[in-house]
Amino acid sequence: MSFAQEAVQLEYPVHGPGFTDNEIQELLSLLQSPSPSQNSGSSGSNQEVCSIDERRRRRMLSNRESARRSRWRKKRHYEDLTQQLNRLEIVNRELKNRLGSILNQSHVLWRENDRLVLESMALKARLSELCHALVAVNAMQKSQ
Repeated sequence: MSFAQEAVQLEYPVHGPGFTDNEIQELLSLLQSPSPSQNSGSSGSNQEVCSIDERRRRRMLSNRESARRSRWRKKRHYEDLTQQLNRLEIVNRELKNRLGSILNQSHVLWRENDRLVLESMALKARLSELCHALVAVNAMQKSQ
């Protein structure tokens, strides 16, 4: 293992979740490959290139980490929505069952009400007949 690889492992642990082996190899190859300006002999431009390369590498790592967090948040949101969907489906099923029971009770009560209305009408008719019969009997008794 080269010095650059050891430094990267100590400073930036890239073996955490979110990095594939290919991504790790790509990052390590960026650190190991000599930049074209290193051979020019100018230490100022070497520092600039290293600084630019370092910023690019850090930005790339930051972007990957941000994307990993974004995927995690999206997955978590999806799981939360799935749990909420399951709870709402259970509540919906319970409400449908209650509604079915109430509708059955309602039908029973409507049938009972219809029966009672018919019975009431029959009793009123019978009472009316009895009243007419009583009036007729009283009229006969008075005429005698």
